[in-house]
Amino acid sequence: MLELKNVSVTYRAGKRPAVSNISLTVAEGERLGIVGESGSGKSTLTSAILHALPQGSRVDGEITFQGREISSLGESQFRALRSVEIARIPQDPLASLSPVLRVGDQVRHVIQAHRSVSKRDCIPLIEEALAEVGIPEPHIKRRAFPHELSGGMRQRVLIAMSLVNEPTLLIADEPRTALDVTVQAQILDLIQRELDTRGMSMVLITHDIGVVTEVCDRIIVMRHGQIVEDGSTEELLRNPSHPYTKQLFAAARMQGATTESTGQVKTP
Repeated sequence: MLELKNVSVTYRAGKRPAVSNISLTVAEGERLGIVGESGSGKSTLTSAILHALPQGSRVDGEITFQGREISSLGESQFRALRSVEIARIPQDPLASLSPVLRVGDQVRHVIQAHRSVSKRDCIPLIEEALAEVGIPEPHIKRRAFPHELSGGMRQRVLIAMSLVNEPTLLIADEPRTALDVTVQAQILDLIQRELDTRGMSMVLITHDIGVVTEVCDRIIVMRHGQIVEDGSTEELLRNPSHPYTKQLFAAARMQGATTESTGQVKTP
């Protein structure tokens, strides 16, 4: 479904690449976890896929989605894919939602960007999308502003927005970072349930080893802008080969007794 060949990203001319010569694939229905410490390049890589890099950034290499080369697409061409074929759950719901628009209007804008649906006809679609992600009384909550909702409810709105157009690939970039521990577990369960129901592929970006071992089929470990290990979750749990991967899993085992119920194992 998704293939990257020798992808490098440089933010400014003359600077060292933030990611260098990355090659990876994501199969249909696969759940890939990309893990690494802050600054490892994992979020930069997904921003390159999503055409979300700052102006002036340079992407070298080839990014192919369902057989179509997408790294060279113009913004208007890529917009046709965004939210319909490839959707993203960002890190911070409060920063990602407009503070001056009701949440229902924000879901509606995502729908109308890709479908010819009237404002009135969007209402049942909005309420259905909110209900599917566990938001109670969606006929009331759609009228709320983001600041009137809890952090968990705001994250659920973002998930509803990412799923409302039924994409085939979901990119989740630290989707639980801004949430407390209890809500984090609920959001993780919600994402897993939606993946199972819809049969989507997922790329999960995180520094939480516990999460990727719980939900992902395969794990890529990044450090200093490069992939240092790539293998099935089972293989990496049984026999990690790179010293950095061994360090991560050693830390996970040490903290597992106290974090097993929440999966809150962080990279050192």
